Amino acid sequence: MLMQMNSQDHAAGSDGRTVLTNARVVLSDRIVDGDVVIENGRIASVGTGSEQGNAIDFGGDYLIPGLVDIHTDHFEKHVYPRSHVRWDFMRAALAHDAQIIGGGVTTVFDSLCVGATTDNPERAQILKPMIDALEKAQGAGMLRAEHLVHLRCEITDEETPALLAANIERPIVKMMSVMEHLPGIRQSRDMDAYVHRASKSTGESHQVVRRKIEILLAEKSHIGATVRPKVVALARAHGMPLLSHDDTDIEHVDLAADEGVTISEFPCTLEAALEARRRGMLTVGGAPNVVRGGSQSGNIAVRDLLLQNLIDIMASDYVPRSMLDAAFMIADDPELDFDLPAALRMVTKTPAEAAGLSDRGEIAVGKRADLVRIGLHDGHPYPKQIWREGIRVS
Repeated sequence: MLMQMNSQDHAAGSDGRTVLTNARVVLSDRIVDGDVVIENGRIASVGTGSEQGNAIDFGGDYLIPGLVDIHTDHFEKHVYPRSHVRWDFMRAALAHDAQIIGGGVTTVFDSLCVGATTDNPERAQILKPMIDALEKAQGAGMLRAEHLVHLRCEITDEETPALLAANIERPIVKMMSVMEHLPGIRQSRDMDAYVHRASKSTGESHQVVRRKIEILLAEKSHIGATVRPKVVALARAHGMPLLSHDDTDIEHVDLAADEGVTISEFPCTLEAALEARRRGMLTVGGAPNVVRGGSQSGNIAVRDLLLQNLIDIMASDYVPRSMLDAAFMIADDPELDFDLPAALRMVTKTPAEAAGLSDRGEIAVGKRADLVRIGLHDGHPYPKQIWREGIRVS
């Protein structure tokens, strides 16, 4: 844990007591004007302005729980800041952590790919060094957010089960998902749109791209039928929470539900989200989808799912601070039936509970003092101060 503090920025006594006052405290169901007392890393009390003595005066700023992100691919972007440049893993972890905490996220599940894909064959080689770097940095107190690992298992690689077996027992690993990244399937079901994007990216003609896709599907499309059951079996054997990634058809959701999956991550269609709700599954929406106003892959807009109350959790996916932006945008949208406490629950309390982290995710007595002071300017929320387990880390 990072223990560095600036004396002018905190009001903690020798007994480890910190008082935050004159704040708009966002509870799980309402907003109250008052104060919060932190003792020994936990929330000791939530009051209405009665605390006296030395305190941090918020001046009416919001105090919200630290965000809990159950899916971000962002660490990999620091390992490969450019497609042909591999960065040092430890330095990449530190750069990644800076952006995570900068977005108000105090607990993050770094989503690391298990298995190679056609576009990213290097993923099989970087998995272990990435986990090593996170464990080493966290053990040394170098990271400001708490980092856990979400292994996202690519079922189109025959080596995935072996890679998973080699890493699943590491203590930092707390969650898994199954995914299938092939053109025409799940996230990229619209083949014409996929071909257009690939052609624009590579400069190859549509005809050449289509021929490559035909070869890829011939080589890979059968692999998932044998790999997926092995991945599911490993998750069950280790009691690991398992998510299903990019459900698009009703059959995708039913397969996952029958396997014991309880969370549908980034459903790509209304049909899939409705089926997930019918099967009693939680759903995860991508916060960048909300901020951008739509899907970067041409799938359903998360806002359309929110209009039908079909999203339970928001994850940052590939932009760390997008959850903070999305929560305030959702609360400010007059057509959506979410006040600020309800919008923030999707990025705090609900993901924490879904991940089995019952000690955090809300401002309540006894919970971990993972807290963020938020200023608001011209509709843009921004973190001013951040505490993790009662220690100021930003």
